[in-house]
Amino acid sequence: MPLSEKKRQYNARLLSLIQEYRTIFMVAADNVGSKQMQQIRMALRGQGEVLMGKNTTIRKVLKDFLQENAGHPIENLIPFIQGNVGFVFSNGDLASTKEIILSNRVPAPARVGSVAPCDVYVEPGPTGCDPGQTSWFQALNIPTKINRGQIEMISRVHLVAEGEKVGNSEAALLQKLDIKPFEYGLEITQVYDDGECFDPAVLDLTEDDIMSRLMSAAGFMSALCLEIGYPTKASLVHTLNNAYKACIAIALESDYTFDRATAFADFIANPGNFAPVAAAGDAAGEAAAAVEEESEEESAGGAGGLFDDDDDDW
Repeated sequence: MPLSEKKRQYNARLLSLIQEYRTIFMVAADNVGSKQMQQIRMALRGQGEVLMGKNTTIRKVLKDFLQENAGHPIENLIPFIQGNVGFVFSNGDLASTKEIILSNRVPAPARVGSVAPCDVYVEPGPTGCDPGQTSWFQALNIPTKINRGQIEMISRVHLVAEGEKVGNSEAALLQKLDIKPFEYGLEITQVYDDGECFDPAVLDLTEDDIMSRLMSAAGFMSALCLEIGYPTKASLVHTLNNAYKACIAIALESDYTFDRATAFADFIANPGNFAPVAAAGDAAGEAAAAVEEESEEESAGGAGGLFDDDDDDW
């Protein structure tokens, strides 16, 4: 069956974007309206392009492309083309593009039957409902009281848990209180960059995180190499240090000696000579202060005796 003109244009555009851009963000567009999608396209203008489409059409275009380009890494994306997904193509910085995609979110009410993406709490306070609706709050196990002719919630209520479906009563209460607890936008499910396909959580790693994990891996590697006696660059420094310590231990326990071991032998033979300079200075300072204090006391005592004798003569 021949393809329609619209499908030909879509296929040509998808193939052109695959070859033009090195980075592809696969995004889920559940609960994203057309107006919000237009705002996302405008925010990405000059930095990326958004392309949505039917999963069957996308798979067919990719499979036809792979027949002509066998072994192309774009094949790694095919297993993730499930649900309401689309592509964001970009050649810009991964982190900044991700920020643009995720920053455009719109508050939304809790609809009946929708799965809560987060926990929903209702804070205590007046509800604006008349006392005749008390039984309705009781059905939801919400403690209330009547204050100034309206129902007032007494305590904070955990109304809907994350991952649960929103019921009729919960949705009606949130609508009555004019609460929009959810936010919807594009959700990144997979990232394709220069032939590599990975989870978007990788983009949250900072340089400090990478260096910390690299140093931790180097520590494990050096410990393993030291244990099995296999020399590597990671363990060479520790191997030399351990050999140096062994040579010093042998020199201290035998008549054999060498220049670097002399200082350790002197320390063991005469530990008093290695007293900290700061401690010796403090002791000398305290002694000088004590001598000065005694001199001042003697001078004060002599002066007092002289005046006392004069008083007696008078």
